[in-house]
Amino acid sequence: MTTTFMATEVREIPDITRRFLRDDTGVLVETAARIRRQDPRLVVTVARGSSDHAASYLKYAIELSTGVPVASIGPSIASVYGVQLKLEQSLCIGISQSGQSPDIVAMTKNARNGGALTLALTNDPRSRLAQVADHTLALNTGAEQSVAATKTFVTSIVAGLALLAEWQQDDALREALAQLPSAFAEALKLDWSPLSDSLVQAQSLYVLGRGPGFAIANEMALKFKETCALHAESYSAAEVLHGPAAIVGDRFNVFALAVEDAALGTMCETAERLAQQGAEVFMTHFAPGVAQLPVVRNLHPLVAPLVPIVSFYVFIEALSRRRGLNPDKPAHLRKITETR
Repeated sequence: MTTTFMATEVREIPDITRRFLRDDTGVLVETAARIRRQDPRLVVTVARGSSDHAASYLKYAIELSTGVPVASIGPSIASVYGVQLKLEQSLCIGISQSGQSPDIVAMTKNARNGGALTLALTNDPRSRLAQVADHTLALNTGAEQSVAATKTFVTSIVAGLALLAEWQQDDALREALAQLPSAFAEALKLDWSPLSDSLVQAQSLYVLGRGPGFAIANEMALKFKETCALHAESYSAAEVLHGPAAIVGDRFNVFALAVEDAALGTMCETAERLAQQGAEVFMTHFAPGVAQLPVVRNLHPLVAPLVPIVSFYVFIEALSRRRGLNPDKPAHLRKITETR
């Protein structure tokens, strides 16, 4: 069997994140100091696709750590509608793997013109996005050849969390980040094949999360679509009960990402309720009637939802091949998507 680019890139995640945390300290400290001087009253994010899911993760992390609200801005506000936003005393984080999409570049430039301090998270420090931002955190993951983003997604979140730790001078988060590469290496070894066995012939499923884990659920649902041609919808474990649960019945597929944080109790309650409705539920924690998948445990609550994505990437690459697809080349997609 030929090894896919996706499989190779997933295995690189521990070393890439270790290198980023080791080599980018100076840039992180300098950028965090500028943010402290700015003392933003609002943070806005600009991104699409997997990068937008990374932004959603950072939204929860920033709000939980600082109390500063975070909002996602539609890039078309600048690129299509041409409206100048008023963003004095705010921080704008633009995230793009390539840094080339015109709408992300235009909205980040708009934010800077509107008074925001702007930060680019991109794999290419020479990209157009980096050129219009005040500061750039270069992911430096190397080329990502699989269309499905994996190592750039993870490193975008690690970069944002590392910046947050420096911004808040948070020693506990700094230590948690230092241990992340080892946790990722452990996550690579975990066996999620029971979920693969359940979904190899499936047509649809729900993916559930809560807090930062909801951002990861969004990323998981996207990967089900683009690598496995499997219709997946992501929901908050609270939101799924406001209507979507109505169609959950016998053998309906549900995957719930549960981590050891304040939302764990409600996650387990929702998973148990859907199992009682007849769903085939898999979850990364124990609940009655639910199949449990292994995860790395005893992690800081701001990194705990991120680590399972590595186990998921191993699983989804294998599931794609089992379904007769090539995870490197999803139908109708390109690696760099330039939208306006």
